[in-house]
Amino acid sequence: MALFGFFKNTQNPNELSFWGHIDALRGHLFRSSIAVVAIAITLFCFPQFLFDTIIFGPIHQDFLTYRAFCKLSYLLELGDQLCFGNYTFKLQALGLADQFTSQMWIAFIGGIVLGSPYILFEIWKFIKPALKEKERKGATGFIISASFLFIFGVFFSYFIIVPLTINFLGNYKVSELIENQFTMDSYISTVTTLSFATGLVFELPVLVFFLTKFGILTPQFMQKYRKHAVVVILIAAAVITPSPDVTSQMLVAFPLYFLYEASIFVSHYVVKKKAKQA
Repeated sequence: MALFGFFKNTQNPNELSFWGHIDALRGHLFRSSIAVVAIAITLFCFPQFLFDTIIFGPIHQDFLTYRAFCKLSYLLELGDQLCFGNYTFKLQALGLADQFTSQMWIAFIGGIVLGSPYILFEIWKFIKPALKEKERKGATGFIISASFLFIFGVFFSYFIIVPLTINFLGNYKVSELIENQFTMDSYISTVTTLSFATGLVFELPVLVFFLTKFGILTPQFMQKYRKHAVVVILIAAAVITPSPDVTSQMLVAFPLYFLYEASIFVSHYVVKKKAKQA
């Protein structure tokens, strides 16, 4: 079968043609969209929970992360250096429809995040016909691992990266004459972009799995450039957490480095498995 079965095999009349696969893809996308919309509508019906508890949670002084950081600060005998969460800035909606459109957008993002396992399941069903029988057996592992990594990345960003970023940018002032008043759209964009982007970054082991499987990437290459990767990770951590506090930067850098090492392990696993099958 050609890649993803896009070209009809004349020796196999049961194989779908190019347009047949396009039609099949449309079905998978339609079912995924229905799942996302259904979850989004459900979330839309609970605006207080969606905003006061979830979206605006990181600006509440009793947020879980702030309490945990403060306890860690005293445990490490740092005093109150890691105690933060006291924000004085105000959020405001400037447009007439801003609050309504923001509610729709957040509900939609929530639908994607919560519906990601089903979306990945539909993606797998689409590519499964192009795979061998042994490769199909990994469907469950792929769906579970990819879903877990994405959702874990979102949670990591929400509880670690987002609070650290808000702490720095929300309290940053070039002059005491200027009062911080941010738009609701600006705040929501920061929270959703960081969370969604981090979720995608945490898919690195899955990406490495497929790149190694297709022969594009090797574990030797990743090991060779490990030092370069460490530098990139430290720079990324400094950008993600603009606070000059080294502790907060390390809290972001260590998980990213762990992801890189885990990806090397995954690449080694794929190479050994391919060698056994050869």
